[in-house]
Amino acid sequence: MTEDRVQPPLRVVLTDIDAPVVEAWRAAFADTPGIEIRRGSILDEDVDAWVSPTNSRGRMDGGVDAVVKRHLGAGIQLRVQRAIRDRYAGRLPVGSAVCVPSGAVTPRFLISAPTMQESSQNVSETLNVALACAAAFQAIHRQNRQVPGSIGSVALVGMGARTGRVPARVCANLMWTGYTLFNDHVFEDDDDLRSTIRAQLDDIESAPPAKRVRIAAPTGRTSLR
Repeated sequence: MTEDRVQPPLRVVLTDIDAPVVEAWRAAFADTPGIEIRRGSILDEDVDAWVSPTNSRGRMDGGVDAVVKRHLGAGIQLRVQRAIRDRYAGRLPVGSAVCVPSGAVTPRFLISAPTMQESSQNVSETLNVALACAAAFQAIHRQNRQVPGSIGSVALVGMGARTGRVPARVCANLMWTGYTLFNDHVFEDDDDLRSTIRAQLDDIESAPPAKRVRIAAPTGRTSLR
């Protein structure tokens, strides 16, 4: 049994000020236990980690990123960009995420996961939301492997739904896909995560808007089931 298997269940809060996103989550996650969904600001969530959609440079200059930076202070951007520089040579690919100490009591960690390469990019015709959401949850696996139990609760907003202009229902379904990977698999390599999602969601554009897609277990990868 791996350390990941003995971690207690993760408390997941989905919160957004946008009513259509909240309603879309209620539909997409209707049969998913352990998910709390509410309308409101992520700043009000007393959890171990917040997930902030960002850009590949970690510039927290718009959307939720800017709100989080104002709340936590300018030092949070410095920590995010330092992690991106140290681990990814200054540019964080979509489908990767960094987890850094927030410098606050709540949350104790900030997870930055890019939904776009540059600020204010339209990603409505991409799989970036699924990639970013999955990467954020995989970052939780990594943090809890380093320090078991350090993240027991997390809050997320509608990733890509505002700045990235992803329709609410599409956003919710892609986030559901990313979340299910957290419960099913641990990816040791970000490239494996990206290739698995892209291979299995490649034809999703031809699917009905309400369709959810659960990623099948990749052969030879660490499974949590």
